[in-house]
Amino acid sequence: MSVTATIEQNDGCAVVVFTGRITLGSSLSLVDSQVRSLISNGARKVLFDLSEVESVDSAGLGMLIYAYGSLASKGGTLRLCGVAPRVQSLLELTKMHTLLSIDATREESLAALKA
Repeated sequence: MSVTATIEQNDGCAVVVFTGRITLGSSLSLVDSQVRSLISNGARKVLFDLSEVESVDSAGLGMLIYAYGSLASKGGTLRLCGVAPRVQSLLELTKMHTLLSIDATREESLAALKA
């Protein structure tokens, strides 16, 4: 299974809805390029909705960390929502949960981004 990303706008916040597995492969390259383009085109408040993501591997984790670092260097913010237990375990194992802001729902993330 591959990953897809749909980019939506919500009151000045970019919402990227991922579906599938964020794992090494050509579909991850396409999604990564969409995320890089979004950030380079000026998005500063970004929400990654992972509620439809089954798993993430090291390549997917790298994409998440790239987005976090890129946004942080430009004064932006990245939040995650809908993180499945399996993905949460990976974030905790790699200590990435200490860097990434994670919310249970899209509404919580959007409220935090708008604050």
